[in-house]
Amino acid sequence: MINAQFGKNCEVRQIKINLFNPGLEYEMALGVNSTLDFRVAWQAAIEPASSKPIEDYDFFPAITVQNRYYHNLNSRDRRGRQIYGNSGNYIAPTVAFFSPDDRIVENRLVKGVHGYGGLVYGLQRSYNSGLSFSIDAGAGYYVGPFRGGVHPVVNLSIGWIISEKRWCVGR
Repeated sequence: MINAQFGKNCEVRQIKINLFNPGLEYEMALGVNSTLDFRVAWQAAIEPASSKPIEDYDFFPAITVQNRYYHNLNSRDRRGRQIYGNSGNYIAPTVAFFSPDDRIVENRLVKGVHGYGGLVYGLQRSYNSGLSFSIDAGAGYYVGPFRGGVHPVVNLSIGWIISEKRWCVGR
């Protein structure tokens, strides 16, 4: 079992407090350069029930799951750059579920859960102080109590790593 873990570039697991979108984030290694990121937060998001969803934003309770593949951890490590806390660039399929209260959007009552599934490209940087940030962007197909459609997806996380289990070949 221990030999199966040896040589991973990714942290085995880390828990972060997110300050920008208040909540918790848990990231665990799945493979050499792959992680599963699970976030529960009060998240800023577009209002997909609006006729102009890109212009209308709101905060919703959300659960977001990403399967991140960090494509540049080895090259960052070879160049002497830090890979602590999964500091690297990634591509990730992403799924999010939002559970807002009933709300009025353009004089219509909107009820129920909505969400999206899509693909994002992002970067994450973590520092020895525990400060961590990540940003990713892409597109997702939104579904819910409205007409579904493809819209932009942007996630921003700024916070601190509060617990970690290191098994990282980097510094």
